[in-house]
Amino acid sequence: MSAKTALIVGASRTLGLALATEYAHRGWNVIGTVRGDRRTGLHDLAEASGGRVTVESLDMTAPEQIAALRERLAERTLDLLFVNAGITRGNIPIGDVPTEMFVEVMVTNALSPMRVVESLRSLVAPTGTIGVMSSRQGSVGFNTRGGQDVYRASKSALNQLMRSYAARYADAAHTLLLMCPGHVRTELGGPEAPLTIDQSIPGVVDTIDRHSGEPGLRYLNYQGQTVPW
Repeated sequence: MSAKTALIVGASRTLGLALATEYAHRGWNVIGTVRGDRRTGLHDLAEASGGRVTVESLDMTAPEQIAALRERLAERTLDLLFVNAGITRGNIPIGDVPTEMFVEVMVTNALSPMRVVESLRSLVAPTGTIGVMSSRQGSVGFNTRGGQDVYRASKSALNQLMRSYAARYADAAHTLLLMCPGHVRTELGGPEAPLTIDQSIPGVVDTIDRHSGEPGLRYLNYQGQTVPW
């Protein structure tokens, strides 16, 4: 049986790189994307992988680059398409957020991942999986303390857009996942976060794999638990 193939969009560092590493260690072929031509941890992983990991360049906020990636991968079949994206610009009350900052976060965290999903969905095997990295902070039900207004809003928007996508393609057999990795010690999560990347990402991969072949949309955390909308 040939190895499965995963495309991890946003795999240069932290959570995305850990996803690429975990899938490679589990015997998958991995295509990972990075922005620009600078060297990243993904390049190191690829060089040590014996050809199992390859690197593609993509700035997913540029639609023409998404289209170009689609053309380069036209002959590939993906068992998993996973889009990892998330920026924050500080804990600023919404009334003080500059318009340019609001647009940047929304484009990066919500619009661009869905553009990638819409453009590359035809490369995913009929019973394959499409996932995007969401967050507990995207849950309206869990928002009892406020804060991080724009980041929260962008992840809620991503969730809503993915739900619209699921409705639009309700007849497709793809597994659709919004994944919450937990509060992880990254640049975005901060040094006081309770989880390390090594505690989070294996659980994310286990959860993705557990639901492989199950059509429909789920919003889950790294422990496989349902997150309230």
